[in-house]
Amino acid sequence: MAGLLAVVTMFFKDLMLFVSYIKNNAFPQPLSEEEENKYLELMTKGDKYARNMLIEHNLRLVAHIVKML
Repeated sequence: MAGLLAVVTMFFKDLMLFVSYIKNNAFPQPLSEEEENKYLELMTKGDKYARNMLIEHNLRLVAHIVKML
């Protein structure tokens, strides 16, 4: 049980570090609708760069969701 508590504590510590990093505007701005559509189309064709662009530019959304939890 103590091991589980240690893991949960470490998770929340890392999560708080992640959220504070995001609060400092460390992530790129969201893509415009046109850019997002372009990268979505390229991603469906297997373009890994497009996939990475979508992930990187949506990290702010992930952080906002995590913050609400």
